[in-house]
Amino acid sequence: MNATQVKSAARECGFDLAGVSRAEPLPDDNRRYLDWVQRGLAGAMGYLTDHRAEVRTDPRRLLPSARSIICVSKLYNRPEARSTEYADPDRGWVSRYAWGEDYHDVLRASLERLARMIGEGQEYKICVDTAPLLERSYARQAGLGWIGKNTCLINQTIGSWIFLGEILTSLELEPDAPPPDRCGTCTRCIDACPTQAIAPEGFRIDARRCIPYFTIELRGSVPEEMRAGVGQHVFGCDICQDVCPWNSGAPVSDEPAFEARHFAPALEDLAALSLEEFREMFRSSPIQRAKYTGFLRNVAIAMGNSGQAKFREPLERLAAFSDHLVSEHARWALERLGGAS
Repeated sequence: MNATQVKSAARECGFDLAGVSRAEPLPDDNRRYLDWVQRGLAGAMGYLTDHRAEVRTDPRRLLPSARSIICVSKLYNRPEARSTEYADPDRGWVSRYAWGEDYHDVLRASLERLARMIGEGQEYKICVDTAPLLERSYARQAGLGWIGKNTCLINQTIGSWIFLGEILTSLELEPDAPPPDRCGTCTRCIDACPTQAIAPEGFRIDARRCIPYFTIELRGSVPEEMRAGVGQHVFGCDICQDVCPWNSGAPVSDEPAFEARHFAPALEDLAALSLEEFREMFRSSPIQRAKYTGFLRNVAIAMGNSGQAKFREPLERLAAFSDHLVSEHARWALERLGGAS
């Protein structure tokens, strides 16, 4: 197959965008990434700062025979309201990407199909988010979009509500060219971030101030001075994408796996979940990444930020929870509601 045929096959496999990048180091991107790591801006995310940080500097460390990277994306936008349009103090906010099934499984299955369509005579490796690869950088090189001031990949036609995946292949394919940066002077994402996680000039995130970091990646206590800024987010955050002008007319995905099963769940119901109920409710969802106690911690923060006195009773129960992480955040939430225990 040539590059044109590969991209046609990718569309047959359900991908909205496809392009090709050379499987070579990107010196400028590597420098920015390693500088970000050295500044400590990754927080406690060790998988970004350990030996895998260096692995990310060359895709051939993942597949020595790699000559090309087939980059694809799949739209996950849904018609439901955005976080900046939705206000219900009884409910928590789940990031749009986690409303449906785990995208890792969905994209990997389609990438396996694409690899089979490309055929034998190649060595390849499939990557979906978890591999030590600068995905957005190679997607940009492959022409899928530019990296915006909020560090999301943005496509001029379909916006930034897209999942990325890659096939590193030993095939030599004609590469695409990166598009121009179209953020211009816009600072909406920077201005809208409630915790000031985006650098004033853009293009850099301080994970230690980022709501998805607090609600997904962080295993310990959320810094007290940051809790109010978390608002009612119980898993992830969409604000910087919600306000992006390039998402104002974004199309909607017709992928059944991404239907909104976990849109704005009721906080009182979430606070009452047992471990077994948590595992069952989010069995095929990215939400499991937060872990049970981390998720209850997030629910307690959201209840504290809701201003709803009726949440005192479920918070009292969480304040008596056996895990200190949950109980400490529940006590904070009670104090915030004026009902200290």
